[in-house]
Amino acid sequence: MGAVRDVCVIGLGLIGGSVLRAAKAAGRTVWGATASKEDADNARAEGFDIVSVDEALSRNAEALVVLAVPMPALPDLLRKIPAGTRLTDVTSVKGPVHDAVHRYAKGVRFVGGHPMAGTSKSGWSAGGKTLFQGAAWVVTPEEADDHLNDVIQLALDLGAHVVPTTPEEHDEAVARISHLPHIMAAILAAVGADGGPLAMALAAGSFGDGTRVAGSRPELVRAMCEGNRDALLMAVDDALGRLGAARGSLASTGGLAKTIEAGHDGRNVLVNQPQRTKITIDLTKPGALAALRNLGSRGGRVVGLNGSTAQAETS
Repeated sequence: MGAVRDVCVIGLGLIGGSVLRAAKAAGRTVWGATASKEDADNARAEGFDIVSVDEALSRNAEALVVLAVPMPALPDLLRKIPAGTRLTDVTSVKGPVHDAVHRYAKGVRFVGGHPMAGTSKSGWSAGGKTLFQGAAWVVTPEEADDHLNDVIQLALDLGAHVVPTTPEEHDEAVARISHLPHIMAAILAAVGADGGPLAMALAAGSFGDGTRVAGSRPELVRAMCEGNRDALLMAVDDALGRLGAARGSLASTGGLAKTIEAGHDGRNVLVNQPQRTKITIDLTKPGALAALRNLGSRGGRVVGLNGSTAQAETS
């Protein structure tokens, strides 16, 4: 294990605020910055060191800087990042973030990140130091080096397990299991509300479960989904095809067996995931980056780091 780096978090909403809390609970020296006066005041009230963005970025050149702002805010923020900064992020798309880093923050050391954790609530007050316990934390490294080790170690210290992949594979996957659900929830909520007072009075568990994420702040959902436009379009097309087939079957035969059974099987794939076997990956050997990406593509994860050896589990 390398140096235990200080952590600077820019953006103190649900995810950024939880990173700050969890990193402090893990024994790291932490400080943060945010454009939200409310989040800054609430964080200071809990004893956290909150400063301006410029001061946060200049305090310690060896710190690990975590960007936790919405995609539209990234270009202006990246222009302020000093060359040589050790940088990661927690944004829910990766391809556009990598592109933005290369365009606006040349000379930084960057590993993309995305913790698969959260709720429909937002802001500092919605977060907590245990948010990442057991969560998948995606990393999208461009090389296997000591900075990647630092980012992996931070995620592990925060209680997550690490799933390495490429930006493209990440964006295609989250379009299906994160961004499309937001679109479907929005449509389901709107269709239900159009049923009027009786429909809302009768709405119970299935409607509540299916529309939960529609309670998220619309501007955050838009930034997330619109930032992954190309991959989300493919997922929407898949969903539309399946809805069209369901409608055709219902209209012609009155049956929905194929649709319902396919959905049931899909849910069982999630619930009954295969048992994992333990492997190790030497991060100093040639081919380490390819081995990590292959691990992630098979649904594997890094669960420990011993020096430059990753302890992993794979199906």
